[in-house]
Amino acid sequence: MKMSRLYPLRYLFFSFLCFFYFQVSSQSLSEFIIVDHFGYLPEANKVAVIKDPQIGFDAVQSFSPSQQYAVVNVQSGVQVFTGELKNWNSGATDNSSGDKVWWFDFSSVMTTGDYYVMDIENNLKSFEFKISPSVYNEVLKQAVRTFFYQRVGYEKEAKYAGIAWADGVSHNGNLQDKNCRIFDDKNNVATEKDLSGGWYDAGDYNKYTNWTANYVVEMMKAYLENPNAWRDDYNIPESGNGIPDLIDEAKWGIDHLLRMQQADGAVLSIVGEAHASPPSSANAPSYYGPASTSATLNTASAFAIASKVFQSIGMTEYADQLRAGAITAWNWAKANPAMFFKNNDDSYNSKGLGAGQQEESDYQRSMSKLEAACFLFELTKEVEYRTYFDSNYKSAHLFEWTYVYPYEVANQEVFLYYTQIPGATQTIVSDIKSVYLSSIEGNDDNLPAYQNATDPYNAFLKEYTWGSNAIKSAKGNMYYDVIQYDLPSNNIEDLEQAALGYLNYLHGVNPLNMTYLSNMYNYGGDKSVNEFYHSWFTNGSSLWDRVGESIYGPPPGFLTGGPNSSYDWDGCCPDGCGSAENNAICSAESIAPPKGQPAQKSYKDFNTSWPLNSWSVTENSCGYQVNYIRLLSKFVNANYNCSGEENGSAAIDVCGQCAGGNTGIPPITNQDDCVVTGTEEALLLNDIDIHIFPNPTGEFLFITSREKKTLNIRIIDTIGKSFLESEAFGNTTLDVGALPAGIYVVIIDYNDQLFKKKFIKN
Repeated sequence: MKMSRLYPLRYLFFSFLCFFYFQVSSQSLSEFIIVDHFGYLPEANKVAVIKDPQIGFDAVQSFSPSQQYAVVNVQSGVQVFTGELKNWNSGATDNSSGDKVWWFDFSSVMTTGDYYVMDIENNLKSFEFKISPSVYNEVLKQAVRTFFYQRVGYEKEAKYAGIAWADGVSHNGNLQDKNCRIFDDKNNVATEKDLSGGWYDAGDYNKYTNWTANYVVEMMKAYLENPNAWRDDYNIPESGNGIPDLIDEAKWGIDHLLRMQQADGAVLSIVGEAHASPPSSANAPSYYGPASTSATLNTASAFAIASKVFQSIGMTEYADQLRAGAITAWNWAKANPAMFFKNNDDSYNSKGLGAGQQEESDYQRSMSKLEAACFLFELTKEVEYRTYFDSNYKSAHLFEWTYVYPYEVANQEVFLYYTQIPGATQTIVSDIKSVYLSSIEGNDDNLPAYQNATDPYNAFLKEYTWGSNAIKSAKGNMYYDVIQYDLPSNNIEDLEQAALGYLNYLHGVNPLNMTYLSNMYNYGGDKSVNEFYHSWFTNGSSLWDRVGESIYGPPPGFLTGGPNSSYDWDGCCPDGCGSAENNAICSAESIAPPKGQPAQKSYKDFNTSWPLNSWSVTENSCGYQVNYIRLLSKFVNANYNCSGEENGSAAIDVCGQCAGGNTGIPPITNQDDCVVTGTEEALLLNDIDIHIFPNPTGEFLFITSREKKTLNIRIIDTIGKSFLESEAFGNTTLDVGALPAGIYVVIIDYNDQLFKKKFIKN
C-alpha cells in the first residue's frame, strides 16, 4: 500500500526533473550577459552587465535584453532571485567601451553555490559562476604559481609544473648565470660571478634588479596585510615545509638579490639572458651590468621589509643576513648617490643588454630612497632613517599635486606604511593621512567615479595604456589602502566594493567578457586568455602557442597587459620591414582590434611578435602579476576550503577538482587517473596519449590518440544531458557545429577508465 502511494509521487517528481532538464539544457550561452567568471564573495556587490555593442569591432552585433532576469542555481535549476534590469546612464552609449549597458543587481543572493544569470524571455544564460567565501582561493594559487614558471635556473619537474610545462634547468650552461661575465669585458674571466636564480621578468628572460626588488617588496606587503590568505600547498618544490608558499617563492627572488650584492654593499643592476623556447634550450652567454644607486636602494628596501617577515616566521639567521644587507646597501647608496646605468642604450655602450629600461629617473630614485628609509627605520628604529624620511617626504608628487593616482601606487603606499610604524612623527602621519584621504574621496577620477557609476563595467580608468590591467589592479589596491591603513573614512563599504569591481573586471566583467588570466578553463575562467607574448609560449609553437590549437597552450594564471588604446604595428609596416617575408607579417592578420577601437576594446588575444608588436597588449609581467596578487589576496581567507566550508577538509585534488570533505567526491591521488595537470589537455592511460582540441571550438572537435585503440565517446552538457555518442578507432573528428553555444564535457571510455574534459562551444 505504501508503494502504491509513493509511486505517483515519484512519477511526478521524475516528470518535474525531466521538464526542468530539457528546459535548462535548451538555454543558449550569451556573451552579452557578463559576470565575474569565477564568482563572488557572499557579502559582495554582484552586478551582471548586459551589453548591446554600439561602437567597435563587435558593433555589427546587437542584443535586445528582456526586462526580467533571474539567478539560477545550476544544481537545482531553481530561480533563486528575479529582478528587472536598470539602464546605465539612462541608456547612453559609453565612449570608453562603445557599449550600451544595463545592470542586473543580484547582491542579495549570498548562499554558497553554483549559479548563472538568465534572460528569462530570450532563454539565454551567462557563464556559470560560484558564490562562496573561497571563490578566489584557487585563482590566487594559480596566480602565485606563475612565478614558479618564471624561475630562472630551476628545473620544472612534471610533478610541479605538469607534463605540459615541464622543462630542464635554464641558463645553467657555460658562461651563463653561474659564471656570468660583465657586458663590457666579456673575455675577462676575472669578472665571472654566480648570479643565478631570480625570475624571467616578463615575456623576456632578463633579470632587472630594480624590478625584482620591487616584486619582493609587494610580496612581503601582501603577506603582512593578510597572513590568513596564504597556504603551504601550492605544489611548488617548497610546499609542505611549514612556510607559506608566497614567502618561499619570494625567497627565490631574494636569494638572487643576495648574489647580486657585492661585498661593499653595492648591487648589480641587470643580468641579460639568452632567449629560446623552451627556456632550457637557451644556450648563449649571460652578461651583467654594473652596480647602480637605484638597484642598491631598491634592494635595501626589499631586504629590510623581508627581514621583518622572516624574523616573524622564525628564520632568524636569514633575517639577520637581510638586515645586514639592507644597511650596507643604504650606506653604499648614500656614499654613491649618482651611479647610473642604462642598459640597451648606445650612450652606455650597452646595446643588446636586456630589453626594458631598468634605470630610474631622478624622481624615481628619490622615491626609492624614501622607501628604503621607511623600511629601515621600522627595522632598526635608528633616527637617521626617520630624519631622512621626515625631511624629504614633501618632495613626492602625492604632496606636490595632492593627487593620488594609480601610476605611482607603490610610491604613495610608502607614506601610508610609515603611518603605522611605532615612533613615526605624528604631525607627518596626520599630514599623510589627510592628503591621501582627501584625494581618494574628493577627486572625480577616484572614489566619486565609483559612486557616480562613471564606468558601466564598474572599474573606472581614465586612460587605457600599455599595462592597463596592472593599473586596474593598482587602482583597486589604492582604494583598499584606505581600509588597510585605517584612514578615518566614512566610505569604507564603497571603497571595498570599488576595489572588488576591479577584480570583477579582470575576471570577465569587461566588454570582451574575457578573463584576463591565461588558460583558466579548469578553474572557472570560461573565456580565458588563450595566448600572450612570451619567449617560451612563442607564436607558432606546436606545444605552447595557443590554447585549443597548440597541444598545451601556456600555463594558467598569467595576467596579460590589457587593452591599450595607443597600440599600433611597428613603424616599418606595411612595406619597410627589411624583407618581403617581414612585410607579409604586417598583413598576416587583422590588427583591428586592438587598433582603432574604443579604449576598453583595444585588446586582441594574440602573440605575434615584431612587426605586429603584440607585447604592448598581451605580454605578461611579474609587475602586473604582483599588483593583481596583492589585490586578489585582500579577499581570500585560506581557512575556507574549496567548497566554501570554514576549516573544512575538502581540497583541490590532482585532477583540479574540489574533492573530499563535504563534497561527496572521492579525491584522486594518482595523476594517471585524470588529466595530468589542472589544464593539461592530454591523459596518459596505458600508454595512450589523448588530445582534445581546439578549445573553445565553433564547428569541429578533434580527438587524437597515439595508439589505434577503440574509444567510446560521449558529449554531455553540465547537467548531464547527452548530445552525442560515438565510437572511434584512434583519431576522429566530431562535428559539434549544431550544438547550442555553451559549456560541455567530452567523456572518453577506454578500458573502463574515463577521460573527462570540459570544452566550450562558441
